[in-house]
Amino acid sequence: MNRRLLPMIALSAVAALALAGCAGTGTTEPSGDGKVQVVASTDVYGQIAEQIGGDAIDVTSIITSASQDPHSFEATAQDQLAVSRADLIIENGGGYDSFVDSLVEASKSSAHVITAAEYSHDWPENEGHSDEGDDHDHAEESAHAEDDHAADEHAGHDHIEGFNEHVWYDPHTIEHVAEAIAGELSELDPGNSATFEANAADFVAQIEGLEASLAQIEASDAGAGVFVTEPVPVYLTTAAGLDNLTPEAFSEAVEEGQDVPPATLLESLNLIESGSVRILIANAQTGGAETTQVIDAATAKGIPVLEFSETLPEGQTYISWMQQNIEALSGALAG
Repeated sequence: MNRRLLPMIALSAVAALALAGCAGTGTTEPSGDGKVQVVASTDVYGQIAEQIGGDAIDVTSIITSASQDPHSFEATAQDQLAVSRADLIIENGGGYDSFVDSLVEASKSSAHVITAAEYSHDWPENEGHSDEGDDHDHAEESAHAEDDHAADEHAGHDHIEGFNEHVWYDPHTIEHVAEAIAGELSELDPGNSATFEANAADFVAQIEGLEASLAQIEASDAGAGVFVTEPVPVYLTTAAGLDNLTPEAFSEAVEEGQDVPPATLLESLNLIESGSVRILIANAQTGGAETTQVIDAATAKGIPVLEFSETLPEGQTYISWMQQNIEALSGALAG
């Protein structure tokens, strides 16, 4: 299906929703339990926050269903109220979930904001910089991110050209995000800082397990060619040492909900027919005629076809989900 079928919300509309919510059903009420209130743009970040914050926080994830597309998501009055009451907001950034920026601006929220994309090694402002010593700088940046939203030239509804915003598929980036969450929670609730730091350390240890699994794939199959219908899993396949052979014009067109140019489609089909593609990975939540054609071509060629999603599958944690994806890669290559 095409993406961005729904218009992005206008700030005035959000404000109206907020007023309606305050005077209406009142379905979102303050917890009254003294816990840190956390709002995450998607359940991916919500689950990570829950793992680090434990019982000391209340988490509201705005997008929790595979049928909800962050690119075209329309916020509700309940979402606006949740943001207005949040102590900490976690967004992906990079143009992926711009509705969060609209909600923050409309509510004039003073919440701390963590933008995951800013922790990516590929983030434009981070290019050429080492990860070493970044933790303090990132924590300080995220603590003042509400100011950055108004000034950041990248804020808005559009993708940043050349940047793959699907950063949750990069375990190393998520390691930094987890540490930032622990730091922000410790600032908001110093009494539970030891718990937050311990939970974050445990989470990071599990991330290291994911990276070890990726290293095993790289050791056995480095350079194996993959074709992705969208750039969703590219961080993960790159970390596994695999080579993305997809024509950029193909994955960009699919992601933007546009028709793939005929010449690009032909190039893609010829690439699959050539035998250089070992795995094809499709986005489980989107599709179209061109993606069906390349999937059919891969199937006819005996190439394994995997599906990766953008939201957290039911019953999974971030760690178990990524481990499942890594095992799927390993199994497909072995097969």
